[in-house]
Amino acid sequence: MNKLNLLLCALLISGCSMFGGGDEDEIKPAELVKFDQQVKIKKQWSTKVGGGNKQFWNSLRPAANSDTVFAADHEGKISAIDVATGKRRWSTELDVPLSGGVGYSAGQVLVGSVEGEVYVLSAEDGSVLWTATVSSEILASPQSNGTVVAVQTIDNKLFAFDATSGDALWQHEDDAPLLTVRGTSTALVTERMILAGFDSGKLIAFNPENGSLIWESRLALPKGRTDLERMVDVDGAALLVDDVIYAVTYQGRLGAIARGTGRSLWFQDGSSHSSPAYSSGQVYVSEADSTVRAFNSGSGQVIWSNEELFLRRVTGPARLGAYMAVADAEGYLHLLNTEDGSFVARTKVDGSGVSAAMLTIGDSLIIQSNGGALSSFKIQ
Repeated sequence: MNKLNLLLCALLISGCSMFGGGDEDEIKPAELVKFDQQVKIKKQWSTKVGGGNKQFWNSLRPAANSDTVFAADHEGKISAIDVATGKRRWSTELDVPLSGGVGYSAGQVLVGSVEGEVYVLSAEDGSVLWTATVSSEILASPQSNGTVVAVQTIDNKLFAFDATSGDALWQHEDDAPLLTVRGTSTALVTERMILAGFDSGKLIAFNPENGSLIWESRLALPKGRTDLERMVDVDGAALLVDDVIYAVTYQGRLGAIARGTGRSLWFQDGSSHSSPAYSSGQVYVSEADSTVRAFNSGSGQVIWSNEELFLRRVTGPARLGAYMAVADAEGYLHLLNTEDGSFVARTKVDGSGVSAAMLTIGDSLIIQSNGGALSSFKIQ
């Protein structure tokens, strides 16, 4: 089936004219309101890791081990940066247009290309260990447990490869709706399970060794009369906390699911393209309209909702110290109080804006801007 992919130009996301009229009819992003800052965010270092990521801002995000951050740009440059100092350890030029990455596991760095090529590099020196080809464009970070590499493609397929040799192991193809948001969920890979979210609104857990189905859970059901209204894509990676999986769909629901059985624990209506975050018994979600909400992780009860970043195209939430952070399309980093969602700090990261998911490493927050700068921030 041919699949039509919608860019993220849904009316509430893009802020484009909702009624087709002039400026007076245009829904505009919220203006930032001043507040008394309670803490100070300090930039530790910043370095260039390539050119801007163009239309792949959302899908090229950094990954890390304990002491090194790995980042890529759309032109095929992959860099390893020291977490503490920001100094470059190595760079590799693949000279191919990258659209999915970066993944890291067991000494391997993983990326995917527009042409459906998978590249696995050594985290030690950036040398290419093996490559493989899948069916179509890769818009999600390839993931691995050190034994199996999982790659999701834009045509709703999941591929598994041997992490050492690159040999193909198995693949799964899910039903594809006519219309989907342009994006692909990043697989969650553990020793015993590969969990993938699909455009149909389903989460499916597979046996990593042979691809046999462990369980399947319907996170959201399509609703509405038109294909546009019925989109329920899972585009953000699922989040595993202890034995509970948290995942959210576009125009659907946020759900908590038992890892072992796939049994639903609770649901809340929601709509997001980003991965949820977790801290201190709460789950945080950046909604498609840039509202940030916090939920009780045990019951799903809404704790608070911050609507002051409406339509600013914020990233998914990430923890920084005792707070929750999101960044927006104008390049501002916002720090929120986890108890009530109020702002506690704000700083400008980069004028090019931030779209890629941010990365928490210890007490540092790693941010890759749309202009290709990689920076580390801490609370002073």
